Amino acid sequence: MPYWRSSRTGLPAGPRLFSRRLAAAALAASALMAQPKPRDRYAEVNGVKLHYVEQGAKGSVILFLHGFPEFWYAWKDMLAEFSKDYRAIAPDMRGYNLSSRPDAVEQYRVPVLVEDVRALAEKLGAKKFTLVGHDWGGVVAWAFAAEHPEMLDYLIVINAPHPTVFARELANNPDQQKASAYFNLFTSDKAEATLGQNDFQPLQGMIKGWASEADRREYLACWKRGITGGLNYYRAAGLRSPVEGQAASPPAVTPLKPITVPTMVIWGEKDTALLTGNLDGLGECVKELTIKRIQDGSHWVVHEKPGLMIGYIRDFIRP
Repeated sequence: MPYWRSSRTGLPAGPRLFSRRLAAAALAASALMAQPKPRDRYAEVNGVKLHYVEQGAKGSVILFLHGFPEFWYAWKDMLAEFSKDYRAIAPDMRGYNLSSRPDAVEQYRVPVLVEDVRALAEKLGAKKFTLVGHDWGGVVAWAFAAEHPEMLDYLIVINAPHPTVFARELANNPDQQKASAYFNLFTSDKAEATLGQNDFQPLQGMIKGWASEADRREYLACWKRGITGGLNYYRAAGLRSPVEGQAASPPAVTPLKPITVPTMVIWGEKDTALLTGNLDGLGECVKELTIKRIQDGSHWVVHEKPGLMIGYIRDFIRP
């Protein structure tokens, strides 16, 4: 078949098209090579050594806090995305993975965890930053925003209850009490043995809906380093769910000041552990609140719908 010739280049159209595709592929490869790579780092803060992963070197800091039973890796997709125009950072929280794991339960109280975040931000030179938290990372993010609003540009919380609202739900909502029955295992001395049985099958069951085989291997490596630190968050907060008609004991969390930072809450409504009642009355605790409900998202919506999460976050923090 004869090639059509280009009047501009004099090259046959077939080779010219091939040349363009080759150039496009080279540009794509170059862009991929130019993308900032994640870097493992450590910081001595608040009496512990925190491991964190940083990706991106320009722009302001966006800090991601994970929950149980995860670690920095939970945010790998977010780090890759936001490293394009932010310093994207995700620590292993105290007690997890490669960070220090103090023995004393009181070392995992919320004010201690808040100070970890403040001291890490200071070490990073971040006078103001955006804070994103999921699960326990979200609880710490709520408390941080209440104590240090001057340090935050934006607060984003994903399926993590405001402590004041959650205390109300745990005391008065039978459905939330039932959903929180796992607290009584997690705070017991049987928790590690129960969750660790058969190569951590109970924990593997939590992530099987979205985790790849590579993800599963990374999580197993983390859990094998120890899960007591993560369980101590529940123990330090005194979290228990009432059984057989008993009255609920309030969590050992100091009441929070009103949140004045611009805040977005993203909630997967199929969360079976943290029910949507945790959104009721939230506006009374947060001055400037945006809520995004995801009807077909679960507690693990960060992993189930990363593209949607990225879009929501980018729209919210766009200058």
